[in-house]
Amino acid sequence: MTASIHHLIASELNVKTQQVAAAVALLDDGNTVPFIARYRKEVTDGLDDTQLRNLESRLGYLRELEDRRQVILKSITEQDKLTPALEAEILSADSKTRLEDLYLPYKPKRRTKGQIAIEAGLEPLADLLWSQPDHDPEATAASYVSADKGVADTKAALDGARAILMERFAEDAALLDKIRRHLQSNAELTARVVEGKEQEGAKFKDYFEHNEKLTQVPSHRALAMFRGRNEGVLQLALNADPNQEEGVRGSYCEVIIADHYGVNLGTKPADSWRKQVISWAWRIKILMHMETELMAALREKAEDGAMQVFADNLKDLLMAAPAGPRMTLALDPGLRTGCKVAVIDSTGKLVDTATIYPHQPQKQVAQSAATVLALLKKHNVDLIAIGNGTASRETDSFVAQLLKDNNLKIQSVMVSEAGASVYSASELAANEFPNLDVSLRGAVSIGRRLQDPLAELVKIDPKSIGVGQYQHDVSQNNLAKRLDAVVEDCVNAVGVDVNTASPALLTRVAGLTPAIASNIVAYRDEHGRFDARTTLKKVSRLGPKAFEQCAGFLRIMNGKNPLDASAVHPESYDVVKAIAAKNGKPLDALIGNSEFLRGLKATDYTTAEVGLPTVTDIIRELDKPGRDPRPEFKTATFAEGIHEVKDLVPGMVLEGVITNVTNFGAFVDVGVHQDGLVHISALSDKFISDPREVVKAGDVVKVKVMEVDLQRKRIALSMRLSDEPGQEASHKPQGGQRQGDQARRAPRQQRDSKPDNSAMGGAFAAAFAKAKK
Repeated sequence: MTASIHHLIASELNVKTQQVAAAVALLDDGNTVPFIARYRKEVTDGLDDTQLRNLESRLGYLRELEDRRQVILKSITEQDKLTPALEAEILSADSKTRLEDLYLPYKPKRRTKGQIAIEAGLEPLADLLWSQPDHDPEATAASYVSADKGVADTKAALDGARAILMERFAEDAALLDKIRRHLQSNAELTARVVEGKEQEGAKFKDYFEHNEKLTQVPSHRALAMFRGRNEGVLQLALNADPNQEEGVRGSYCEVIIADHYGVNLGTKPADSWRKQVISWAWRIKILMHMETELMAALREKAEDGAMQVFADNLKDLLMAAPAGPRMTLALDPGLRTGCKVAVIDSTGKLVDTATIYPHQPQKQVAQSAATVLALLKKHNVDLIAIGNGTASRETDSFVAQLLKDNNLKIQSVMVSEAGASVYSASELAANEFPNLDVSLRGAVSIGRRLQDPLAELVKIDPKSIGVGQYQHDVSQNNLAKRLDAVVEDCVNAVGVDVNTASPALLTRVAGLTPAIASNIVAYRDEHGRFDARTTLKKVSRLGPKAFEQCAGFLRIMNGKNPLDASAVHPESYDVVKAIAAKNGKPLDALIGNSEFLRGLKATDYTTAEVGLPTVTDIIRELDKPGRDPRPEFKTATFAEGIHEVKDLVPGMVLEGVITNVTNFGAFVDVGVHQDGLVHISALSDKFISDPREVVKAGDVVKVKVMEVDLQRKRIALSMRLSDEPGQEASHKPQGGQRQGDQARRAPRQQRDSKPDNSAMGGAFAAAFAKAKK
């Protein structure tokens, strides 16, 4: 079966079977995805990290499927019911659903009405009436009445015969497959409000009377409806016949059942009874089974979509441009409790702290300005980070005035503080700053995430960063796995300075466990900085396999070997030496020598062990050693005098930062403590099916204010600057998009609380009333 699994995955990924087989062998041998993607390109013929992640996930599913297949074969064999035909069907089953359908008739279960009827000797009656409708049901059933067997009268006999057939139909894998295919193509999901819950569930009002084709329900709408059901506001059901005329009884699925068994219902004596059997089998057995199954499949698909949105946003956030190693003063804004100030050096080390009270109620503006000015001059600060929580715009104005009054050319940047409070109260922060107040730890985190977002955000549970869509409605275990993979890929794509990295960052390096990461830091603290990658081998528990996996991703700046600061793996150092020797140049003369390196032919340095992809990567890395794949640092400039939602006026054009991208649009921070929404239809003048085609988290964009709902603090924005507020076309949905999508928004959570930018049912319906006319 291994070969067939490899072939199936290759077909799904549109790659060669040999590539899949090679990747599986590497994974089974304990190699990590980042290591395989970066340093084993010859072996996999260039599979990238995304392909490898998909391969790894699919491999797990198919192996679970195979394990289940063997369990089912064993069970049926032990029942002495495994026929060659059944075995062939089980062996060819390509999904868990199909496998379980085939197992249904043989699955151990509690005694059912059908089984009891069979034990009472009613199966011949069922078969006779079903296959020979010329027999009169009442007259035929009379001979099966037996008080000893629990069959009191003809009604009991016919009920038992019906139960036998109903269960037989409900366990017919071929029939279930036909009905499933029909429902997947034609059925609708219906939502209705629970009587008396209209006021309590107002945020879900778009779904109080909602019908939508099952195949067209996007993840955010599906999860909104499931949330409404979980909160007792909505009732969800499957409508198998959405196009059926009102008043018509029966379902097309009953026709499918009749056709499947070759039954033609007419006026024969048993036809009325047979029609009842089919109707009851559909409504009581099969419909309930299918509704449960298809609802579960819809939820699984919706959860997967939501998790992918979160993963994509997280990747954008982690890979955001770092400000770099600059002396930074960080401010965690506050009103009554004051603004916490932390100064960190270019390596992220805390060097000074203070608390100032420039706002109400203390209003100690002059004293606060003097404190900040003294810190700026004392530490020669050239970057100021301001958290974007409560009092952030007031603090931004305070800093801007201070810089203006003192003619200081220092850059001030607003920084998302989502998750900062989670880090501040964490065990990691307590170990790092045992004697520092929790609120001051938050200021440190704000400053560090400006210097290097990736290095700081890895210290926070990804689920607390708040760039998800319905993140609390999905499987938390699956979400954690998906996000952990994103963090791992990002960290290894950038590389880590082993002499400055925190244990949290080192833990994300391929091949390193939390224990080994802690041991690296302990060794560094005891022996001083690492001067060579080979020294890592002295770290406790960092064995040959771990070294192989992690070495290429760990950087040693200004070490003994200049290659240790690059992404060239130690196993390939000999290739670099060969290039230097063949061209009569010292090693140092190769690094950064673009003119020389770009004239090299990679094929001249390949060997039986080192292929063209590796040599090509080596030459590219020597050209720009340790290059950072992240973009250049830039920030948005918020409009002066715009601090709160009430300051916004339709028609304003503002600069902002994309904070979150969902299936239905993008949220933008324009500096008023409440993110505005650019619906997918207002992101571009051309049709787009995915907002990420246009924007990603962290992008600086210009938007026009289209509508402001002060009462509910909802802001409708457009990136189509030619749009005019109040125009019907301002949020006109693109082809295939529903205007109701605009209703699935949640207010952005308070930044100092646990963030969740999930859409909340129909919460934005009122806010975008004009757009829905």
